[in-house]
Amino acid sequence: MGDAQDLVDRQCARFAALDPWLPDRYLLPSGDPLLAHPEGGAAVAGLVAHARNPPGSAQSLWQASDTYELFPLLGDRPREGLDALLREWRRWLAERDAPDEDSSCVLTWPSRDAEATRALLDHGFVPLSCLAIRPTDPTPAPNTKLSGTVKVRRAGPADLDAVVELALAEHAYAALVGASVPRPGTAQLTRAAARLRLATSDVPEGDPVWLAEQDGAPVALAECGWIDPDRHAGGHRLRSGRWAYVNCVSVHERARGGGVGQRLMAEAHAEFARAGVVGSYLYYNPPNPLSSVFWPRQGYRPLWTTWEVRPATALR
Repeated sequence: MGDAQDLVDRQCARFAALDPWLPDRYLLPSGDPLLAHPEGGAAVAGLVAHARNPPGSAQSLWQASDTYELFPLLGDRPREGLDALLREWRRWLAERDAPDEDSSCVLTWPSRDAEATRALLDHGFVPLSCLAIRPTDPTPAPNTKLSGTVKVRRAGPADLDAVVELALAEHAYAALVGASVPRPGTAQLTRAAARLRLATSDVPEGDPVWLAEQDGAPVALAECGWIDPDRHAGGHRLRSGRWAYVNCVSVHERARGGGVGQRLMAEAHAEFARAGVVGSYLYYNPPNPLSSVFWPRQGYRPLWTTWEVRPATALR
């Protein structure tokens, strides 16, 4: 992989032409190298990182137990290069006896790259998750007609039960249409994470959690946070600067379609603007018929798409 830097440089130049919001860097983890030779062209490469998510871990709620993630280095030949690299990856998996159950192949790539999309579809991948961004709008969104009937407030430790109930409802729905995985212990893991978030929700630098109440009853939840990509291991897919992160938004089934979610996010976006962030980002599932409509209406658009094949042995 002696020409890896040349591949990275050409790939980053292509990314910059595709989407001005993509970062100017492409970071690679530790992993096993792959090398492939597209027909009639120079070699392409990649790294495969294998993660095991043990039972009882938070990551196991959102990923397969054995996850193989590919980081391609394609230069400026996304379709032919990725096609060759995926064929090589299939051979690599067969040599290592990848599990037939509870395993996945994962690849995250710029959403606007239609050339690479064609290769991914041809090899059996589905677009399971999008990292979507919303640049900060300095103009606060107008209040909806619900302003007089819905109250939005910061949640605190006393709201633990309501927060957990709404978060579990979102997880159950996402298991039908997205990446979440039903596991034993989901309720306990969710409660532990919520307790930690709520302990600092009302601290200025803490991760904010909002509840929307209708007639005094909690009907919607927004768990959010702050991130600096230059200081956070998971922020390498964002441009530099401070960002707001929308972790989980859940609207009770009885309150959907009435504007509660919009009212909740208007409050969150107003605070993001006051904090002076570059923008806000979140992950949503394209197969989800609710979030795939709701989030574009709130100003979010895909930046990166995570493609997946389950189980890993289904890679074509």
